[in-house]
Amino acid sequence: MNYLLYGRGPSPLLLLHGFTGQGSHWAAVEPLLGERYRLICPDLVGHGRAPAPTDLTHYTMPAVAQDLIALLDGLGLAQVDLLGYSMGGRLALYLALHYPERFGRVVLESASPGLATAAERTARQQSDEALAERIEREGMASFVAHWESLPLWASQASLPAEVRQRLHQQRLEHNPTGLANSLRGMGTGVQPNLWPRLAELKMPVTLVVGELDHKFVAINEQMAAQIKTAVLHIIPHAGHTVHLEQPESWGALV
Repeated sequence: MNYLLYGRGPSPLLLLHGFTGQGSHWAAVEPLLGERYRLICPDLVGHGRAPAPTDLTHYTMPAVAQDLIALLDGLGLAQVDLLGYSMGGRLALYLALHYPERFGRVVLESASPGLATAAERTARQQSDEALAERIEREGMASFVAHWESLPLWASQASLPAEVRQRLHQQRLEHNPTGLANSLRGMGTGVQPNLWPRLAELKMPVTLVVGELDHKFVAINEQMAAQIKTAVLHIIPHAGHTVHLEQPESWGALV
């Protein structure tokens, strides 16, 4: 698994990026966390420099989780702290539930446990498949233009121009096959429904969400009510990408 290391702190922290992200996305937070943590930043399958296989079994959440555990084993790390953002937050939650002995503390940013009903999952699978086909049919430039126009990212308009340009460039660098198959294999509609298992979490869990991200505020309020060890932080003046929109507040919290 391709990964990058940032920081020089004594404690290992595994960071999992969101959909259309990559390990290098986390370079921006090194000044905030690097003194305390050694940041382990993998490219998840289909993203960045990771492989983009055609076989969907490589993209399922159990398969990607096993790859990450193998990465930790290869680094000789029996336990690390864990931070996941958006898609990476869904994956981080899966890891914490299935490999609890490997993670000391968990931070979930703009994350969810998936969809609770079969009808919701079916509808989301259909919309994700349509988006996957669009990526394959129209290519990255067209997809990125569409993706960046979604209301979810409206609050990113306040980011500095150089940050927005870096995000744009990172999105364009992806392999269309990899992104399309990531939606098919690990999209919200196909991931396991983790809502019934939230009460199993025993390690400290920090939930982070931006106040402008109303959908995820509601989701995280429900999560906080079910995770006994969770503390919810709603960050003012931030949307979905809290670590870029309010980096100082996010860094102090983490």
